Amino acid sequence: MKLSIRYRIFLAMLAATAVVVLSMFLIAQWSFNRGFLQYVNTLEMERLETLAQELVQEYTDQGNWNFLRDEPINWLRLMIRTLPPGTLPPEQLQRLERRMMRRMPHGEPPAREASPALAHRFEQRVVLLDAEHQPVFGPVPGLGKNPLRPLRYQGQTIGYLGLAAPPRPLDLHQLRFVKQQTLALGLIAAISLLVSILLTLPLAKRLVRPIRALADATHKLTKGEYATRVPVVGSDELGQLACDFNLLALTLEKNEQARRQWVADISHELRTPLAVLRGEIEALQDGVRQVTPAAIGSLHAEVLQLGRLVEDLYQLALSDLGALNYRKQEMDVNPLLEAALETYRAPFADKGISLEYREKANALQLSADPERLHQLFTNLLANSLRYSDPGGRLEITLSRADTHAHLDFCDSHPGVPATDLERLFERLYRGEASRNRALGGAGLGLAICRNIVEAHGGRIEARPSTLGGVWIHIELPLTGDKP
Repeated sequence: MKLSIRYRIFLAMLAATAVVVLSMFLIAQWSFNRGFLQYVNTLEMERLETLAQELVQEYTDQGNWNFLRDEPINWLRLMIRTLPPGTLPPEQLQRLERRMMRRMPHGEPPAREASPALAHRFEQRVVLLDAEHQPVFGPVPGLGKNPLRPLRYQGQTIGYLGLAAPPRPLDLHQLRFVKQQTLALGLIAAISLLVSILLTLPLAKRLVRPIRALADATHKLTKGEYATRVPVVGSDELGQLACDFNLLALTLEKNEQARRQWVADISHELRTPLAVLRGEIEALQDGVRQVTPAAIGSLHAEVLQLGRLVEDLYQLALSDLGALNYRKQEMDVNPLLEAALETYRAPFADKGISLEYREKANALQLSADPERLHQLFTNLLANSLRYSDPGGRLEITLSRADTHAHLDFCDSHPGVPATDLERLFERLYRGEASRNRALGGAGLGLAICRNIVEAHGGRIEARPSTLGGVWIHIELPLTGDKP
């Protein structure tokens, strides 16, 4: 069965938590067992040291070990006196001593072997030997390899004290305590795992919520609902992904609006000359107009206008597809620009527009396609000629700045609002002052210019002109050494 990402995250977090809890349980249990054994051994060693001091003191008072051989009750009294402080209250210690005295009458030999139930007790494992290694008290056979502590009095060894090894590391009471602690640790681990389960599932759901929202929004986006947006929560990777998704949706929405506007504008631009052609041809067919050179010339002008629009669309489509051919070669931009200017001097003069060209640098070598650069220059000249008022002015400046050639076209009125300057290079865009077909143009010239400049690794932008019109600034990379 295919699991959703929510349950995958849940299982991953649960597995990680289970590993951590199990590791903590095992480490805590190992640490407790080890620490508890060390604690028990430390208590026994401290009690054995206390017992050694008591035995030396008693031997000093009695002069031999007969007080233990003859009176086993004295050994039990020593065991009671060496209990760790706070083990039993004083009253209970006295009652314990009286009870032991009743159970072990005077002259009874000391026990040599402990019962299995008491085999772990400290009192049953203590071994006392005299100076000749003869047993005084305790299970000598169970001593094994455990070291003996010598008891000294006035520089002489009077005996040896040792502790026999227990049959098991812990006695029954200690084992019961260890089991209780292990059970408590296991219960804590189980509760921790249960709490982790209760917290992990809603946490996984919360983590997956923005992913699910992105998935649903993406599904809507594939259906063409470009107005879809997702809420941005936080500044982490998911928040950044949501921001990128919203930016993508906004871009697609703008592109869809531009596409619809493009189709509407193209339909309008194509329909207008076709409607004029149709009307004039129907007028000729109906005899409303006579077939005269003027009528034929009007039809020819509309066909040329339609042909220019179709050619511009074709060139723009080729540029967008990257199929526009560029045959670049080393060339000087000056002669090419002057040739384009010579072509347009007469039309500018006929309209009364002053054309001024200032060359501030010589031999500007470019790696460029001459035909495409000529198309760039003629489009810019045609644009200024078409939209500049009669009696205006066009200033063209060619200069050099480090590794780039700078070309500036500054024309006179009418201008374009500053808010619309960036839109001049959009397809089919024309300023409000130029939306008259009598001026010609479909708003594709500057879009084609931008594609040509960018194909040569350059940059083009529109600025307000000091002459009142538009300033087109172009930068093209030069080849060869720096000046």
